[in-house]
Amino acid sequence: MTNEKQVNEYIANRRNNLKALINAGVNPYPIKFEYDITPAQIKEVFEKYDTSQLEELNKKVKTCGRIIAKRVMGKVTFMHIFDEGVKLQLFFAQDRIGKPQYKLLKKIEVGDFIGVEGVLFRTKTNELTVNVESYTFLSKAIRPLPEKWHGLQDKELRYRQRYLDLLSNPDVRKTFVLRSRIISEIRRFFESRGYIEVETPMMQLIPGGAAARPFITHHNALDIDLYLRIAPELYLKRLIIAGFNKVFEINRNFRNEGVDPQHNPEFTMIEFYEAYADLRDMMRITEELFTAVCDNVLGTKKVKYAGQEIDFSTPFRKMTMREAIVEYGDGIKYEDLNSRETLLPIAKKLEIEDYEKLNYGKLLSEIFDAVAEEKLIQPTFITEYPIEVSPLTKTIEGDDRFVDRFELFIAGMELANAYSELNDPDEQLRRFKMQLKEREKGDDEAQMMDADFLTAMEHGMPPTGGEGIGIDRLVMVLTGSPSIRDVILFPYMRPRKEEK
Repeated sequence: MTNEKQVNEYIANRRNNLKALINAGVNPYPIKFEYDITPAQIKEVFEKYDTSQLEELNKKVKTCGRIIAKRVMGKVTFMHIFDEGVKLQLFFAQDRIGKPQYKLLKKIEVGDFIGVEGVLFRTKTNELTVNVESYTFLSKAIRPLPEKWHGLQDKELRYRQRYLDLLSNPDVRKTFVLRSRIISEIRRFFESRGYIEVETPMMQLIPGGAAARPFITHHNALDIDLYLRIAPELYLKRLIIAGFNKVFEINRNFRNEGVDPQHNPEFTMIEFYEAYADLRDMMRITEELFTAVCDNVLGTKKVKYAGQEIDFSTPFRKMTMREAIVEYGDGIKYEDLNSRETLLPIAKKLEIEDYEKLNYGKLLSEIFDAVAEEKLIQPTFITEYPIEVSPLTKTIEGDDRFVDRFELFIAGMELANAYSELNDPDEQLRRFKMQLKEREKGDDEAQMMDADFLTAMEHGMPPTGGEGIGIDRLVMVLTGSPSIRDVILFPYMRPRKEEK
């Protein structure tokens, strides 16, 4: 018998039981159920009570949940219901609920939802249980839960049917509860420091703030093309210009790029900007933020990820991009990194794609990615990025080839990107023009000209520090999740043939 045939027979049996319930006068999908306590609250409050204490208390409860187990033993039946990650036992006795209602229990199955009212007690095996006096049928499940077929193990199916993944895998549920707590702690951290949370457009005329290929959509009424944002940066800077000195946005971004364990086409970041601050302030805030999240959510600064122990104790390590290349580059010397001509043979040896077409900054960045990035396991700030890959950042005093920027790497991944923000409109115009030349050469990730942003800058922008942190990747590290799909509730999946 094939699995498909089993499922079809299962569904047919469920529909027969649904029909039997309807014929017995039961509404299989009632509007509402008034409960006074959840299974989780029952366990939290009454788990400490022993048998005699429960007998003396004689506590009646009204609760509900999904049936995940059922055992019929003649004129008594045991069930377990599940709600918000907690399991609670129910006990049904024919002589207590009446023969007609007990007989109807045969049509109520694993996966269905039920509401019950009864008194708490402990069974002979000492399990906290509701001695059911009455029950209400709440919803019929037509399809089988994963446990019916030995659990949900297929990883692709788990991503496609996340609702079943969450039901059958407690660790997955725990990951997403932790994700929610991490985001709440991030929000609390910034609000406690006087930052204002804002919202900026997700559809933009000009996609800016990052080097990425955007998604394009069309507004019918205005008959214009719009882009899903790749970053909120340029709008948040407009708010700095407007006099909001500390702003942050927990935002969804969209980038039309590949899908792999570190990338999803839509993802979550926090970007924050502070007037009169610079890159050193962003480093300090980043260390304080990660410390707060570790202490207040995890209770530890040490986590396991991909077989490595990551230590979030501060201060984090600091290296320039060139220092990292020399340290991890297997014989590469500092003097080899001074010009495009000296970089070309290194790029050739590393088999960097189209290396002969790249400028100095792009070559240096590609070489860093190839030799150093995956080796940066402990939290490390990489500084001094080349100007060609940092069009929105102030240059370092004394060397205008490099800018005042860092990226934070943990477990071989970039988690944060910060600048001493460029606030000279004339220099910003020159940088935009440099980017346009790169686009003309075929770089569709180079930034576009945003004339409106330049106009805003011409009204005066204070010195500013700004940063973006990838929340998905942070959650990956803090929960030990190997793929970004493991920390996004509904990750992008290629449609199956039957869905096209």
